[in-house]
Amino acid sequence: MAIPKIDPDLCTGCGICEDTCPDVFEVGDEGIATVIDPNGCDDAGCCEEAAENCPEGAISLE
Repeated sequence: MAIPKIDPDLCTGCGICEDTCPDVFEVGDEGIATVIDPNGCDDAGCCEEAAENCPEGAISLE
């Protein structure tokens, strides 16, 4: 099971991850993406795409 992690130092809050995988990622009030369901990658099936499309490389799957 992949657990997504976001590096807040790299994230610019562009929202691509939230658009790609809204059940797992959300851009918070601080303008940084957060993981709202760390165990949701298997069910959502979009975490890999969100990580690949992150322009800053801020998402890792562990």
